[in-house]
Amino acid sequence: MSANSPQPLGSTTAASEQSSRQAVYLPPSDLAQKYNKGIHLSDNTIKPHPSASVAGSTKIKSIENFYVRPRWLFVRVETEGGVVGWGEGTLEGHTEAVQGSLKDVARRLVGWDAMNIEEIYTYLYRHRFYRGGEVLMSAMSGVDIALWDIKGKVLGVPVWELLGGKIRERCDVYGWVGGDRPSDVVEQAKVRKAQGFTRVKMNATESIGWLDSPHALDETVKRLAEVKAIGIDAGLDFHGRVHKGMAKQLAAALEPHRPLFIEEPLLPGHVNELKDLYNKTTIPIALGERLFTRLDCRPYFEAGCIDIIQPDIAHAGGISETKKIAIMAEAYDIGVAPHCPLGPLAFAASLHIGFSTPNFVVCEMSWKMHYNTGGFDLFTYMTNPDVFKVEGGSVGLLTTPGLGIELDEELIRSEAKEAEKLEPWINPLFRGDDGMIREW
Repeated sequence: MSANSPQPLGSTTAASEQSSRQAVYLPPSDLAQKYNKGIHLSDNTIKPHPSASVAGSTKIKSIENFYVRPRWLFVRVETEGGVVGWGEGTLEGHTEAVQGSLKDVARRLVGWDAMNIEEIYTYLYRHRFYRGGEVLMSAMSGVDIALWDIKGKVLGVPVWELLGGKIRERCDVYGWVGGDRPSDVVEQAKVRKAQGFTRVKMNATESIGWLDSPHALDETVKRLAEVKAIGIDAGLDFHGRVHKGMAKQLAAALEPHRPLFIEEPLLPGHVNELKDLYNKTTIPIALGERLFTRLDCRPYFEAGCIDIIQPDIAHAGGISETKKIAIMAEAYDIGVAPHCPLGPLAFAASLHIGFSTPNFVVCEMSWKMHYNTGGFDLFTYMTNPDVFKVEGGSVGLLTTPGLGIELDEELIRSEAKEAEKLEPWINPLFRGDDGMIREW
């Protein structure tokens, strides 16, 4: 009888005995020991706000918005009990449109209970008849994020606790290199690596023709190879600039260099075309900053044409809708990588999604991004910037009530007065050699 022949119940085979003798049991790693009993609550003691037990104290008293440089729109919601929540409804290049929508939203919501986030979201989205779209959803985002901040502060817990609890203690992040017209990416990538990043993202191309010379793609491939050579991973943002004929060429040329992902390789709306590209490449495909609800995401999920969904929490209905998009994506084995070239409130809100979401993969971080000019950056309006410290390519758990960041309200108000005198930020205008407007 051979070693692996059927044996009587309860007996052992020669093969199993040999396997037992050869087995080597290594001591548990430091990481295994750290988590051998799971991830536990943070040390902070839960202390509800005094107004939590006062009837009517959580009703919305006021809603304000502040446009601040470099290009952000902050939303401030205050309750009758004096709890202040902050959100962000930044919509790059459409600031005044969102401010107009927020004026309408504010007059509707005064007197509503700030704790009933789902009811308020449902009212703002479903009761308007005309729904969705980037402007209304961005206004809703600013209010929604502020309401989650309020709820966390009233109950004395971080937002991730309200979203089901933490599933991780750190969220991976990436920084930008290269700017709108990518250049000097190697030197910038070295700086990012020194700052603690293990991943970066860069624009794949400058403006490009509908059908350009294949050589227009050579520099893209070279840049990726050079950045990866210094020991850092890189995602490439096609930014919807590259049309179908060029996109499939570029994906094929990049494939040997294994980018982290390619983002918006085609413009939103081209679901079938994206599926064709998806079937031609092994590179993970990411998309979603210009999708604003689960209904917008649904065709891409059902077509199986993306690997990573990138909702922007300041455009996609805030924490409420972004969390639902993430849950929906998990059913399709799609990762979530929040789009966030924005301010500290949007970034903090995105991290809370990450801390509580199994299929979260990485979050964009705007620290020292090329749009942050004039001395204004991610930490400008914060009084506790250390909570966003990057170590080993990630940011640690936010543990204080609400969003977990503290803002300099006096600075925000004074800066908003100055910014009112200026034209809001608008995106660059790209033209080809023939004068034709190109995708930015």
